[in-house]
Amino acid sequence: MADPRDEAAIRFEAIADELERAAAHCRSVAAHFRERAVPRAAAHAFAARGHLVTACAALDAEATDFASRAVPYVPDQWVDG
Repeated sequence: MADPRDEAAIRFEAIADELERAAAHCRSVAAHFRERAVPRAAAHAFAARGHLVTACAALDAEATDFASRAVPYVPDQWVDG
């Protein structure tokens, strides 16, 4: 069985790749606006948003998975009694 930390690293690298694709589209948006090519800028802006949605969904899945295994720390002074 693979080490879960290695598997997590792979998932977070994939998230980073997705965010880098979003950033690349944002750079394209800027270039197209400078060229006054508004429809092309809009298309890349939409693509950038799609990559962000994908990355956020993956981060949400990681957070949900972590929360399902996390054990809250409750100091004695927080406990009634």
